[in-house]
Amino acid sequence: MARPDGIARTALAFARRHPTIAVGGALLLSMALVAAIAPWIAGDPRHMTPSDRLQAPSARYWFGTDSLGRDVFARTVHGARVSLAVGLSVAAASVAAGLAIGLVAGYYRRLDGWLMRPMDGLMAIPAILLAIALVSLNKASVGIVIAAIAVPEVPRVVRLVRAVVLTVRERPFVEAAVGSGSRGLKIVLRHILPSTVAPLIVQATYIMASAILVEAALSFLGAGVPPEIPTWGNMIASSRLFLARAPWTIFFPGACLALVILAVNLVGDGLRDRLDPRLARRM
Repeated sequence: MARPDGIARTALAFARRHPTIAVGGALLLSMALVAAIAPWIAGDPRHMTPSDRLQAPSARYWFGTDSLGRDVFARTVHGARVSLAVGLSVAAASVAAGLAIGLVAGYYRRLDGWLMRPMDGLMAIPAILLAIALVSLNKASVGIVIAAIAVPEVPRVVRLVRAVVLTVRERPFVEAAVGSGSRGLKIVLRHILPSTVAPLIVQATYIMASAILVEAALSFLGAGVPPEIPTWGNMIASSRLFLARAPWTIFFPGACLALVILAVNLVGDGLRDRLDPRLARRM
């Protein structure tokens, strides 16, 4: 079993070699920890105290209160749970769907045109407009918002995976597998799929950051998560009329939103530098 001082030295050495991953990962893990223990460190985000409306930050209300007398700290902490859940779910769903379609389109050339033309059509529509259209067709809920944000991200993953497959399938080890009589599915899963892991990990981090931002934009526009569910976008939208009088109602959820997106992008940039062989050799 590793000694604590050995683990600390290893962690410090990793942070020195990959500072962006270390800083971004620390910020992201801290926010995830706060979101996980939100019920124990914050009160009910829906509880209203009209007599305490628009109170400035104090010892009683760390982040102040909003126009309905709700604790901004409690709503900000609980909002982290929704934002992180949406980001992770969208990244997982879009990567899974895009990986499956991209592998088929890249390896089976007869299906390439049939699969890529719809993907090109989806990419021609702005992601935020497509998400708004999908949400408007259904009753607003967290699941619908996740699906609406994930659909526009799938074509980007498909194009990435397809490009990797088209490159890898021409390499000698794949041609050798074909010559030995291996079936197409076995070749795809055993020889081609591993080559897509590194770029997909990096792409997933950027999708997560984009999904968190789009969810906040949808909530701000009133087309996202229902207003009774505390999210950073809902908090900013409901407090925009009180910006001059109570700026703390927007500052804290906006700051948390910026920190999470910064953390995810730092992790993504660090992983790109670490996993890209050309950048790794240059560094």
